[in-house]
Amino acid sequence: MKTLYLDVFSGLSGDMFIGALLDLGVDFRQLEYGLAKLNLDGYRLAHRRAAKCGIEGVKFDVHLTGPATPPENDGPDYHALSHSHSHGPGDHTHAHSHGPGDGDHSHDGSRNFRQIKELIHASTLSDWVKEKSIAVFHRIAVAEGKIHGMPPEQVHFHEVGAVDSIVDIVGGCLALELLGCPRVLASAVVEGTGWVRCAHGRMPLPAPATLEILGARGVAISQCEEPRELLTPTGAALIAEFVEGFGPMTGLVAEKIGYGVGTRDNDTRPNVVRAALGVVVRESNQCSVISVQSDKTAAPAHDWDTDTIAVLETNLDDVSGEVLGAFVERALGEGALDVFHTPIQMKKNRPGVLLTVLCAVADADKFAALLLRETSAFGVRRTLAERRKLKREFLTVKLPQGEVTVKLGKLDGKVVQTAPEFESCKQLAAQTGLPLRQIYEAALAAARKQLG
Repeated sequence: MKTLYLDVFSGLSGDMFIGALLDLGVDFRQLEYGLAKLNLDGYRLAHRRAAKCGIEGVKFDVHLTGPATPPENDGPDYHALSHSHSHGPGDHTHAHSHGPGDGDHSHDGSRNFRQIKELIHASTLSDWVKEKSIAVFHRIAVAEGKIHGMPPEQVHFHEVGAVDSIVDIVGGCLALELLGCPRVLASAVVEGTGWVRCAHGRMPLPAPATLEILGARGVAISQCEEPRELLTPTGAALIAEFVEGFGPMTGLVAEKIGYGVGTRDNDTRPNVVRAALGVVVRESNQCSVISVQSDKTAAPAHDWDTDTIAVLETNLDDVSGEVLGAFVERALGEGALDVFHTPIQMKKNRPGVLLTVLCAVADADKFAALLLRETSAFGVRRTLAERRKLKREFLTVKLPQGEVTVKLGKLDGKVVQTAPEFESCKQLAAQTGLPLRQIYEAALAAARKQLG
């Protein structure tokens, strides 16, 4: 699958991230059209070619066109991410959530995390963009809540709640989708040195929220000699949500390279983020021998969705059925993609079970800890697996007894799977008193007839 490698040698902010993806080929008009689905007024988007230290890329900007009027606030005003950035000789004081990369934005109004979620859920964006946008905001809310000593839902954003920051975060997720939802890797995370001015005084870099966000995900951070903030809380949240692994490029064939340009002029490095889009080839333990398939013999491309998930496994021979059942229920309740156990034969011919958890890569550590706490496991194996998924659509079929939702799976524009939704069939069966199987078969027949 396609891999996006982010070279964050000069940090990252939301607008730099979008700029790099635009330079890789994301269509600006499609991005603009997608963001319009938020039904958020008071801004316009702009992009242009720009250069820092001789490196040319795309500068992405959000220009506010009028006062933003958020919903009425219903919680205490915690001005999240409100700080100034030290630039060496003297302080440049402003309230801004993006810092090194963003343009000169103003902030009118604020929203809390609940209001931001409602705004995103009410849009007509794809489910993937909604899920990822809220996940990025959630990381910031959790970090700010820990800093201020309050639940994430009650965190009242001043900076990230502003229009330009909502556009940066949702726009970053949308740009990734337009790029095909590639697997994301990154270099080691770098931050500058110096101070930020917070509500209660000056704090050393990294900014409190930035450090909390990366620490919660287990991402290492190193500081360099640059005397200013390089990595913003928004940039940290994007990294924490999307990046599967950190380190130097390994076996990456870069097909496209893009640069997202920031605003500031740094002292020691260009204010850009480099993004390479390509494929990772497998290398032998000896000298690298790469076999590249020619275009003439390449397999035809399909339009399926692709992603990467974590597979967690452990072998157990001393766990009860009650504990297994409770673990499966809890893991699924906490967001695991799937949980199952398989009978196996273990050492000394003991019968046992292989307990497997499928989850998002970003959640792998959370579920590994859950396995170690809630079962008798002393260790957990973790691997990454690529998935190929059919494009999914939903169809409503009308039966004499009522309506049923049917899921369709498409490959290359053709329906190859048809499956009535279990909960929809179950609900109608309960309402009518008919056997569930009868409702299921009737819905399947009606869907096939409707599809022709």
